Amino acid sequence: MTEPQDPRGSLVRPYAVTRGRTEPIREIPIEAVLVANAAAVQEARFAGHDKYRIAVLCEPKAQSLAELAALTRLPLGVARVLVADMVAGGLLALHSAAPRQSYTERMDLLGRVLSGLRKL
Repeated sequence: MTEPQDPRGSLVRPYAVTRGRTEPIREIPIEAVLVANAAAVQEARFAGHDKYRIAVLCEPKAQSLAELAALTRLPLGVARVLVADMVAGGLLALHSAAPRQSYTERMDLLGRVLSGLRKL
């Protein structure tokens, strides 16, 4: 079974999806868990095609920012801007498992995760 094609095709550039913004309203870690409820999915219908797809993916089960970018086939930066907008608008609930960390600490954590995955 093939996935339905986006009627917009490949003509829509990433900056058009985010209305030219490259920085999110708030910083969202790549591993942050996002959840939407049924009411948020209904409200997202009016927020745009991409935001609606993100809400639909987050409603049945929690998704990370990285998973959302992969599932929607959006660049990570674009997904981060859209998700930050949705969190600010109350369409998604953000659950970050990790406390605030510095860049170095986060990179160390990601390095340990990568090392663990390689050992599998």
